[in-house]
Amino acid sequence: MNIVICQDAKELGRRAAEDAATRIRDAIKERGQARIVVATGASQFEVLASLVSAPAIDWAKVVGFHLDEYLGLPMSHPASFRGYLKKRLVDRVPIGAFHYINGEGDGEAECGRVGALIVAEPIDVALVGIGENGHLAFNDPPADFHTDRPYLVVDLDEACRRQQLGEGWFPTLDDVPRRAISMSIRQIMKSRAIVCSVPDERKAEAVRATVEGGVSSLTPASILQQHPDATLYLDPPAASMLTCRTLAGRRIATKGTNETK
Repeated sequence: MNIVICQDAKELGRRAAEDAATRIRDAIKERGQARIVVATGASQFEVLASLVSAPAIDWAKVVGFHLDEYLGLPMSHPASFRGYLKKRLVDRVPIGAFHYINGEGDGEAECGRVGALIVAEPIDVALVGIGENGHLAFNDPPADFHTDRPYLVVDLDEACRRQQLGEGWFPTLDDVPRRAISMSIRQIMKSRAIVCSVPDERKAEAVRATVEGGVSSLTPASILQQHPDATLYLDPPAASMLTCRTLAGRRIATKGTNETK
């Protein structure tokens, strides 16, 4: 796992987007198409803002998927991930196709529908984040590391639901859905590259456990240690609990340049 510590959340978003954009352009050049997975939530604001402005992406040759969606939430709801991505990505670039997860009907049937689409060809780059409880997508601990199903109906734990409340997506905890459709851990790990963006001090303990703990279903994001091409982009607050031993030799962003040291 590569680690890049940026000067702030804005720099983090720009660097993560540059990484993803390069991989998208390379995939189009090599294979004529790029297939991407896009995350949502507060951690992705700066990433998506930079990605939609990235130069020289032939968006007509991009096919997109997203990681997860609440069950029973309409697209018009402020917390809908479909609505989030429509506003911040799909409506802002001429993307060739974007396959939304619809959580308003039969969840298991929707898992089968979108799952068949995503396994048709490999994903070139997955943009993801890490939850306060260490989740990856909506795979809360203890996560299922073994299922081959590309999408699952999952129960959301209280820590996850409290994060959604704390980020301002819902007025009360009771309003946060208890179930969702999530891309599985093994499907995320099948991506050729993973760009993981994690700003904010409230994620610091999850980052420490992801990087410095062993691989464990109790910290689902720790599985990224086993991916051959995963990069973790952090701001200083998110990296604040990492030890000097971990940071030694890591890539540290230099302010105002594209260099790392």
